[in-house]
Amino acid sequence: MRRIFCLATSALAIASPAAAQDTDQIVMLNERAEPITVTATGLELSVEDTGQPVSIIELPEIQAVQGADLARVLRRLPGVTISRNGPSGSFTGVRVRGAASEQLLVLIDGVKVNDVAAPGGGFDFANILAGSVERIELLRGPNSVIWGSDAMGGVMNLTTRQVDGLSASAEYGAFDTGYATLSGGVVTDRLEAGLTGSYYDTDGFSAASTGDEDDGFRQWQLAGRGRFWLNDSLSLTANGRYADGRLEQDGYPAPFYAFADTDDLQDTEEYSGRIGAEYNGDSLNLRGGYAISDTTRLYTGESYGDFPYETKGGLERAELFGRLDFTESLGVDFGAAREWYEFEDSGSDRSTTLTSGHGQLSWTQSAVTLAAGARYDDHQLFGGEWTFGANGALALGSGLRLRASYGEGFKTPTLYQLYSFYGDVDLSPERSEGYDVGIEKGSRDGPFFAALSLFRRDSTNLIDFDLAENVYYNVGKARAQGVEIELGARPDENLRLGLVYSLLDTEDRTSGGSFEGNDLNRRPDNALTAMIDWASPVGLMLGTDVRLVGDSFDDRGNAVRLDGYVTVDLRASLPIGERLELFGRVENLFDAGYQTVAGYNSGGAAAYGGARVRI
Repeated sequence: MRRIFCLATSALAIASPAAAQDTDQIVMLNERAEPITVTATGLELSVEDTGQPVSIIELPEIQAVQGADLARVLRRLPGVTISRNGPSGSFTGVRVRGAASEQLLVLIDGVKVNDVAAPGGGFDFANILAGSVERIELLRGPNSVIWGSDAMGGVMNLTTRQVDGLSASAEYGAFDTGYATLSGGVVTDRLEAGLTGSYYDTDGFSAASTGDEDDGFRQWQLAGRGRFWLNDSLSLTANGRYADGRLEQDGYPAPFYAFADTDDLQDTEEYSGRIGAEYNGDSLNLRGGYAISDTTRLYTGESYGDFPYETKGGLERAELFGRLDFTESLGVDFGAAREWYEFEDSGSDRSTTLTSGHGQLSWTQSAVTLAAGARYDDHQLFGGEWTFGANGALALGSGLRLRASYGEGFKTPTLYQLYSFYGDVDLSPERSEGYDVGIEKGSRDGPFFAALSLFRRDSTNLIDFDLAENVYYNVGKARAQGVEIELGARPDENLRLGLVYSLLDTEDRTSGGSFEGNDLNRRPDNALTAMIDWASPVGLMLGTDVRLVGDSFDDRGNAVRLDGYVTVDLRASLPIGERLELFGRVENLFDAGYQTVAGYNSGGAAAYGGARVRI
């Protein structure tokens, strides 16, 4: 492990004898261009032109947080909480506004990457390393009108790195952890192309809170994207990603079958990609393409004996997004898609299809934006589903902006939930209705920003696992509602302050059910992140993130409590010349002990240091 890290560090030195930091990569930025969202309509749209709640984190902020763990960056987003089953590499679920982690649609460079073979069809954020991500965009709340199934709780798009030249970084720290990345790319008038490779290796710690055997994780991944302009209006695009990882896990060994140390392994292979074309005319914009996403997981070890278990899930998607402007104020966003799903394990080999079309009419004036739309999905197994949505925004003057939205979401049962050994072919799709109203002042990248959001989401036909019968079933109704507060300030060019806070109330509303009136499990009632970044007169940058998470319950019966916790991270970075930056951090400074999943360990105090260079 140490030898790998030394080799990576040596490569940095060879790559740039006069190495120095690129000052564009630090968190203290000058004013940036108006933020753009793609999750609202599927095409580029100014955040100011939608009434939906959208948050964006750019590369300088990702790099300022440091490290490979993207979850440490995501907790800066409002409404987000994280659950992890142990050390790095363990399943990491992201919940938005109290929705299940499987109800968040995740895109990487516009490609749907939710694991078709996973029981709930969610995305495991442990398998995406922060060093390959350039931009994070999160739309909070249902948006199935544009994106269809899986977008019940929100939509997140991760954009991979693209540089002009070469960029590399390496770090080493606690648990014998090494992490290295290398990015290269070219940007010209007609061509943008880039490729990022990364390698991560850690000894970790015991996943089982009762264990003492380290559970390590190793992964390497490669991601690239490019665009070639045939002329000023028409371009060809392509992107791809591959990740290969091995995770050591704990299990339930004989004779007691209680969660404890085992030698179990999970090997995961992911690849995704897309080819397409885009046309941007005076009144018509089109983006079409063909995308694939595939995940294979192999489980071996003590818990599986002579019967290793493997799952394979694949999604192919042909899609078209478009916008037609009738006038300067009136236009329509439209699209169509055809999806092919496939699931395979030792006992099943199943597939299905989904065909959809949507339209959303919008009207925009200098101070007012209104939009409303509908979608129809025709599923091979479940027939037709209609979803509707509407949103609007009003500029009140003096930097104030009022926005509101209504969105519907639906999620079809996964092929695992239908056809695996635990499946039930009579399951119905999950549905949700979400309401959101908010007021904002200023810009997230400006000298001052404040936002207040109120939201509610009602869900029906939620799918859960019946431990008594060992089968999936529709459990009934649930509600999640709450408040989000965002604050940001830049008193001067050297200081940045930020705070996000979420107050969440959840309830199982299944009439006559065993858990009626209970809190939904693993949904903390409070979540706060406070951030400070300061650049000293000598160039040394110092920062801290304080994370406070409230109490929750691990189970639907509300019998197992997960206590709230507070963690503090400290970080520093120092530019050496113009291209090289040295950095270091301490995570969980006060060694807080906590669990986000009952019985699973979390990391204690840990220190890391490294270097970053750009040519």
